[in-house]
Amino acid sequence: MSISAADVKALRERTGAGIMDCKKALAETNGDVEKAVEYLRKKGAALAQKKQGRATNEGLIEAYIHPGSRLGVLVEVNCETDFVAKTDDFRQLARDIAMQIAATNPIAVRREDVPEEVIEREKEIYREQMKNQNKPDHIIEKIVEGKLEKFYQENVLLEQHFVKNPDKTVKELITDAIAKLGENIGVRRFVRFELGAE
Repeated sequence: MSISAADVKALRERTGAGIMDCKKALAETNGDVEKAVEYLRKKGAALAQKKQGRATNEGLIEAYIHPGSRLGVLVEVNCETDFVAKTDDFRQLARDIAMQIAATNPIAVRREDVPEEVIEREKEIYREQMKNQNKPDHIIEKIVEGKLEKFYQENVLLEQHFVKNPDKTVKELITDAIAKLGENIGVRRFVRFELGAE
């Protein structure tokens, strides 16, 4: 099967993957662009898994000030080398993450970073909501766990849906960048300032 240059170009524009990777993905999926996108995402996830343990001591601190200057974000995004940190793709990733934080106001980067007292308070609220529904305790606990998962998806940066593309989480956005740039990438920390807020 011959792969057209137009298909390769279209796949490159959608995924940011290299020409040879796009050709291979299209060949593996018999020219099906949608399947090729999925193929490249899986390949990127596998690559990201391999690179996960590598140290990320370089990177940059990105600042984002929302129009009107009433809201601002500082975020530290790390990678392995200053070479990658200086690329336009890495800078765009850091900017997208800063804008995500401005838009969604997450409370932590990872679920492990959410303070235990916040988790317990949320669980207590969910249990209280269930009290008058006459459900057995083990069912209530399953419902509480389900609601807690939703809480993480809404309040933990890496688990949030990316505001520019809700089909992806922020973690998947970073995984795609790892596949494209060939280095481990991580968000270390952030701070969000809102005028007049505590």
